[in-house]
Amino acid sequence: MPIFAFVSLPSFYKNNDSPRLKMQVHDKKFKIYIDDKAVSAKVKELGAQVMKDYEGKEPILIGVLNGAFMFLSELAKNIDMPAEFSFIKYSSYIDTKSSGKVVQLIGFDREIEGRDVIIVEDIIDTGLTMKSLLGELIKYKPASIKLASLLFKPEALQTDVKIDYLGFEIKNEFVVGYGLDYNGLGRNLPHIYVLDED
Repeated sequence: MPIFAFVSLPSFYKNNDSPRLKMQVHDKKFKIYIDDKAVSAKVKELGAQVMKDYEGKEPILIGVLNGAFMFLSELAKNIDMPAEFSFIKYSSYIDTKSSGKVVQLIGFDREIEGRDVIIVEDIIDTGLTMKSLLGELIKYKPASIKLASLLFKPEALQTDVKIDYLGFEIKNEFVVGYGLDYNGLGRNLPHIYVLDED
């Protein structure tokens, strides 16, 4: 039976402190890693950079499901310019580790030939998913492709990936929240949590 529970009560922003909240998702415990205020501030910065880079253009942002839905939603609210949005679904995770095998589950539904494309991802770790996705997208002859990722694990990278819009560089640790899950749960948490092995 799925478990999703507060382990301790939150003390959100008292005396300007970060929230101190621990969570249990399924059989694992997590602790706060990056709070929602820090995430929102960073996404606002990224939105401003996108508007500067694409001034006078109409980019299409393609979110990689399921993890990128919250990041793309927040990013969209910080892009005050004409833009289109779509989604594609790839998967490479089993439990808390990347399987190393990338499976396309849902393709995108927009014409991208000659368009400026921004791929929006929740996290780049091995880079295998992104390498596969970029290999597919290039076949559709977009004018340009850039990559936005909320999180990046350089220690886990197995192939070269250029991230044009990066939120946070993190250690090679398992995280949940803000779109990221552990076996289906945790995506709706407003903060980003890291596995608590203490």
